[in-house]
Amino acid sequence: MFSSHFNDALSALAKTAAQRDRQGGHAAKEKALLRDAGLLRLAIPAKHGGDERSWPDIYRHVRALANVDSALAHVLAFHQLQVATVLIYGTSQQQCTWLRRTVDESGWWGNALNPRDARLQATPSPSQLSQDGYVLNGPKGFCSGTRGSHYLTVSARVNNHVQPVLGLLETAAPGISVKDDWNPMGQRQTDSGSVQFTQVKLPLSAVMRSEHAETTAFHTLRNCLAQLVLVNLFVGVAQGARNQARDYAIAHVKPWQGSGIENATDDPYLLRRMGEMQAQISGAALMADHAASLLQNAWQQGESLTAAGRAEVAVAVFEAKVMAHRCTLFATQEMFDVVGSRGTHADLGFDRFWRNVRTHTLHDPLDYKLQTLGRWAVHGEEPSAHNYN
Repeated sequence: MFSSHFNDALSALAKTAAQRDRQGGHAAKEKALLRDAGLLRLAIPAKHGGDERSWPDIYRHVRALANVDSALAHVLAFHQLQVATVLIYGTSQQQCTWLRRTVDESGWWGNALNPRDARLQATPSPSQLSQDGYVLNGPKGFCSGTRGSHYLTVSARVNNHVQPVLGLLETAAPGISVKDDWNPMGQRQTDSGSVQFTQVKLPLSAVMRSEHAETTAFHTLRNCLAQLVLVNLFVGVAQGARNQARDYAIAHVKPWQGSGIENATDDPYLLRRMGEMQAQISGAALMADHAASLLQNAWQQGESLTAAGRAEVAVAVFEAKVMAHRCTLFATQEMFDVVGSRGTHADLGFDRFWRNVRTHTLHDPLDYKLQTLGRWAVHGEEPSAHNYN
């Protein structure tokens, strides 16, 4: 299913994941492994030199990477999300220019499009007939993958308009400063710090969507793509926690005194815990795959996608998000009852699984996902395309 280069990268990353989690910082060498494995081309259409993989296949790559390193899985997934952003909002010329460059330059995409952070302001030029476009000033937070990136997708507010302008920029453009200020308890190598924009020129040729443009159902599919990134990260981390707990139990865990068994892996309580993890993770993975399949079908419809079709995808994504959220918190906590007290040794780094997902599960409240699903179940009310990221 995966290329030998990707499998080699997984093996190399697994050996250093715990140590790098403690260190934090920018994983330049590790990102180079992913780049050299050809993973930056996954979502890029073949006509632009890419692999044009399906979204279910792309998410399988993200999930496999999250098994061993959820921070780099996040960076890789957000690269694909920015490519998708260009495909959703960009003109044919913008897609050809920026995506061909991505392939030819093996360039990483960073995300400065966080819609919840409205501090970045775009000032239109006096004449929209000119090529000046906008001037950007202000900060943007939670900018995943920006450090070490080559290109950025960016959103900025224009006066009092609700809809932001969306644009494309080189990370090294004058006036852009990527800050090294990401210091969370988990996901420590996602390069998700802030970016400061000072008198940055966004020419009209690099504007994907103006503040006046209409929003279609296909445009809002980006929200579903972003949510499925988190779903597959959660499932991947849960799988990684389960695998680590199993391997450690087989190699190191001793039977409890008075249990009457010779091998700890025959302990009925340990087996029950592993069985519960297995059931929850398998269920969440199947729901993630189902949502990805629906998303792929919607993606192929393009601008002909209807609001009802998009709602079907959103409901499946929300359902998968709820189950993946719950199963990953359960697995990353329950693994410690499997590995026992010796499994808490700091060098093992088993705590990183819980810290990583707890950092991510706070991305948006599960209560609002459940409320939306409740409105769908009771009233048939379609999920709003504008109330989640």
